[in-house]
Amino acid sequence: MAVTIEELYRNYGILADAKENLSQHKDAYQAILDGVRGGPKEKRLAAQFIPKFFSSFPELADAAINAQLDLCEDEDVSIRRQAIKELPRFATGENIFRVADILTQLLQTDDTAEFNQVNVALISIFKMDAKGTLGGLFSQILQGEDIVRERAIKFLATKLKTLPEDVMTKEVEDYVFAETKKVLEDVTGEEFVLLMRMVSALRVLQSVNGRQQLVELVVEQADLEQALNPADPDTVDRLLQCTRQALPLFSKNVHSTRFVTYFCEHVLPNLSTLTSPIAELDIQLEVLKLLAEMSPFCGDMEKLEANLNTLFTKLVEFMPLPPDEVENGENSASEEPKLQFSYVECLLFGFHQLGKKLPDFLVDKVDAERLKDFKIRLQYFARGLQVYIRQLRMALQGKTGDALKTEENKIKVVALKITNNINVLIKDLFHNPPSYKSTVTLSWKPVQKPEAAAPKRPSSEEMGSGTSTKKQIAPLPRRDARQIYNPPSGKYSASIGNFTYEQRGGYRGGRGRGFWARGSRSRGRIY
Repeated sequence: MAVTIEELYRNYGILADAKENLSQHKDAYQAILDGVRGGPKEKRLAAQFIPKFFSSFPELADAAINAQLDLCEDEDVSIRRQAIKELPRFATGENIFRVADILTQLLQTDDTAEFNQVNVALISIFKMDAKGTLGGLFSQILQGEDIVRERAIKFLATKLKTLPEDVMTKEVEDYVFAETKKVLEDVTGEEFVLLMRMVSALRVLQSVNGRQQLVELVVEQADLEQALNPADPDTVDRLLQCTRQALPLFSKNVHSTRFVTYFCEHVLPNLSTLTSPIAELDIQLEVLKLLAEMSPFCGDMEKLEANLNTLFTKLVEFMPLPPDEVENGENSASEEPKLQFSYVECLLFGFHQLGKKLPDFLVDKVDAERLKDFKIRLQYFARGLQVYIRQLRMALQGKTGDALKTEENKIKVVALKITNNINVLIKDLFHNPPSYKSTVTLSWKPVQKPEAAAPKRPSSEEMGSGTSTKKQIAPLPRRDARQIYNPPSGKYSASIGNFTYEQRGGYRGGRGRGFWARGSRSRGRIY
């Protein structure tokens, strides 16, 4: 027969009054456990009474936990919430792992209030025993069903960084890193991003050695030992995603050499055939941006000359010959070559950075005919550049505040940054011998803190002031200043100043389950 409300209160009174003789009233506690088979009111009372005396009856521990779990699965959401709220009181000693495992599975609920209650309960037991709680979470991430895995990863990614240092000790952070490495053996793209962000924030990995360990993780995910298949969008997507995660880790002491080498050897030669799962993404520009951002942190490279030559060849492709120089005559005077400033900024910057490591490349490593051809292209590009800089400056002259915030003017501002950068780098290459001393901030990157850095450069180099522009253009033939340098529509992307590519699809490493190959299970208890 089901236990009544009156019986529950009477047995509660017996246990509450027993004090040090609690263990002698096992029957009273068993009657409270039987309350889970009663009606809604009895169940709500049982959810509160069971945990209150749990620690006094170790021989009934399993029965008590199972009774509470029955309430956590009740059809009445209010009963489930009450039972979940009390679960942390069972998290003592060896039970912490089990309770954490149970709570992790309960993250699959679709009820918002219940989901928030599970989060609160997990945080509560985290503060009791962080390592034990993590054991339960990672157990479900590695072995649980997909929705539980997904939500457990998101829980860790959002909550770990909010926990104080006395909870997230060095031992706990080391454990997080060790378990995360296991998970990374087989992940989707979204999971990879979340996990990398999580471990990158760990205090124990803020050292040079820690950052290097993180780079090694990304290198393994990127699979840089394998040749790139440009026709496979998932493979290209994975490389981009891994490179994006590695970028913040690079520094003067943590080098990007393996990534830069891979891009030079496998990506640049296939640039025009790269595919992406995101139709609207300019995959070529994204790749070139990544290469440009990595290049300042490249260390000693085994095949520097060969890779520099690949980069140089690709740069030449994007720097057209003047129309009169085209031998086959296909380009008429009315069909001027497009100057693809965004691509050239990336390639020129990367070439400039690697060129510092082999400053005699253009002097001794490039034959005379090829060098002459490059200089002709460089001069043609520079002439168009100067005219366009002047047009942009005139278009933006006198505009401040809200006027600069219109979409059209935002594009012009970024376009001016791009052309200024190219202008500075081209001038370096015009030196005899070529110089690699100038410094620029890539157009899509925020300007470095010391704003005084810009005035240090001569304005004629960075901004191409009206006076200096005239001096540079005056000696040129009249035809070179024609309106042909107006950039055609589409030359700049509307999102030209943004680099916010984010994983939308997903890849799974393919070493184990494969992409979403894990079989799903019903919500039935798997505790």
